[in-house]
Amino acid sequence: MFSQTDFVHMERALALAARGMYTTDPNPRVGCVLVKNGEVIGEGYTQPAGQDHAEIRALKDARSRGHDLRGATAYVTLEPCSHFGRTPPCANALIDAQVERVIAAMEDPNPQVSGRGLSILRDAGIEVRCGLLEHEARELNIGFVSRMTRGRPWVRMKVAASLDGRTGLPSGESQWITGEAARADGHAWRARASAILTGIGTVKEDDPRMTVRAVDTPRQPKRVLIDSQLDVPPEAQILVGAPTLIFCGNLDERHTERAEALRARGAEIVQMANANGKVDLPAMLKALGERGVNELHVEAGYKLNGSLLREGCVDELLIYLAPSLLGMDSMSMFNLVAPSSLAARTQLRFHGVDRIGEDVRILARFEPPAAADTPEAPEAPDASH
Repeated sequence: MFSQTDFVHMERALALAARGMYTTDPNPRVGCVLVKNGEVIGEGYTQPAGQDHAEIRALKDARSRGHDLRGATAYVTLEPCSHFGRTPPCANALIDAQVERVIAAMEDPNPQVSGRGLSILRDAGIEVRCGLLEHEARELNIGFVSRMTRGRPWVRMKVAASLDGRTGLPSGESQWITGEAARADGHAWRARASAILTGIGTVKEDDPRMTVRAVDTPRQPKRVLIDSQLDVPPEAQILVGAPTLIFCGNLDERHTERAEALRARGAEIVQMANANGKVDLPAMLKALGERGVNELHVEAGYKLNGSLLREGCVDELLIYLAPSLLGMDSMSMFNLVAPSSLAARTQLRFHGVDRIGEDVRILARFEPPAAADTPEAPEAPDASH
């Protein structure tokens, strides 16, 4: 169905899409390559929200080089959009340019859009094919797909531990278990996330900034704190700079002064309690999805890690293992109860195992839950490509 040449051009489109890794939120990362008579005549990738999508950038690039677009083939990593958001529909722009073929890696997962862009192109007489390197395109936008199909972000939990699964000494000392290369790699994963989440226990223990520092990034992810009783000190580093989103549980008049002090530091406080008065974690994820969060990066302590895991709020584990041993009395990765039998144990599958400096990085995934039958697309700026 697809030629070797098609693969080459789509691989280039995916490489272009990856250039938007840190900048396209809440939109997907999309790349486009325009080819005519075997020659690449234009390239582009999606710009920050409100600016040009990949197809428009590629069309402008081709025109700036003096190329005639009639009869060209467009390789795009996601179905061209068919609706007016902050920008006009890309499908119409390709029709107006009189391209001959459009090859897409995957359909838009937005249930309000999916397939419409391809249908518009076909109705205009353009040859359309879809599915080339779909897996790679989906991986690049795994958070966007999650938000569009499940109404919640893709949740990645990061943990650094010793070979015996310990994250710190009984005294609380934990810096640094892994080496510099692993720490820099962890910051790269932070950078690609829409938001970074931690808990009040980690804030009290380590006073982290929860920012990207070890790698260059044009923007910092949102910072999210789970703090049931608003115990975060107003001088905490997580509150410095951009506003921090704090999810809390049941509050009363005793918390009024705390809330006012935190709002004065720029924090936004959202009360979202479950039956026990703690933060309703699944509801929190839905709220983050409604705010346009595609990928949520979690760096927390073993208690919050365990709670998120028990409530099915984690999609994959990003674990760095150092070649060291800390002993049984040291802190663990997760606060989980042992299963009644091996058959009842929690199962994951390895998605990647790599050497990072002197440490090992493991990416392990849970089987994803089934998507809702008729999910409602979140209303966010440029919610779909």
